[in-house]
Amino acid sequence: MVMQARDMTAVAMPRRGRILALDQARTAALVAMAIFHFAYDLETFGYLAPGTVLSGAWRALALGTAGSFLFLAGVSLWLAHGQGVRWPAFWRRFLKIAAAAALITAVTWVAIPQAFIFFGILHCIAAASLVGMLVLRLPAVALIGLAALAFAAPEIARSDLFNPWPLWWTGLQRVPVIAVDYVPLLPWVGPLFLGIAAGRIGTRSGLWTRAAGWQGGAAARALAWPGSHSLAIYLLHQPVLIALIWSYTQLMR
Repeated sequence: MVMQARDMTAVAMPRRGRILALDQARTAALVAMAIFHFAYDLETFGYLAPGTVLSGAWRALALGTAGSFLFLAGVSLWLAHGQGVRWPAFWRRFLKIAAAAALITAVTWVAIPQAFIFFGILHCIAAASLVGMLVLRLPAVALIGLAALAFAAPEIARSDLFNPWPLWWTGLQRVPVIAVDYVPLLPWVGPLFLGIAAGRIGTRSGLWTRAAGWQGGAAARALAWPGSHSLAIYLLHQPVLIALIWSYTQLMR
């Protein structure tokens, strides 16, 4: 039975390579991220009331965007390694994301030491990817169950035992955390588990094979381009937005 399941997976999986629709989904997540960060920067420069982006639709946008990135990371993890784990490729990607996360930590430590990013979205994607590799072979229903547990964990497993700062990455501490971007492993590994589950379901249904065959036109490929360079755009978009708002502020004085 196990061999049969593996054979079915191998037949249904598309050839390894970029899937245009997934890159377009990443582009949509990047646009949402840029909109939120633009509003955040406007608040920082005093153009919006303090606390604007921490509640209401802005808060929902931030949560949905972070969840989208982790969900898509889970789908990609399955597509890259569902036919068999390619450890060299995995570690190259992991180290690239981890290095970018370390850069973000270093820059924000210098720029805003009182609220620097010690475990943001890139840190979470890197750590969640490691966890995802451990559960990659589980059936979709088990992954969905793990996702439910991850979402519930901060409510049911929060403890003073996690209050020391080296454990804040878990998301289970009781003390408040001050950081401009904080995406702890729990509950945020949940969307990645759901992404892996979606990847498995898409393989079984032939979705990815069909999607891999769609090349789109020039406009579709243009919309996918940012998504195929998501890490670089993530690293560059905030300096660009801040520079634009700062320049506008100087000109309007």
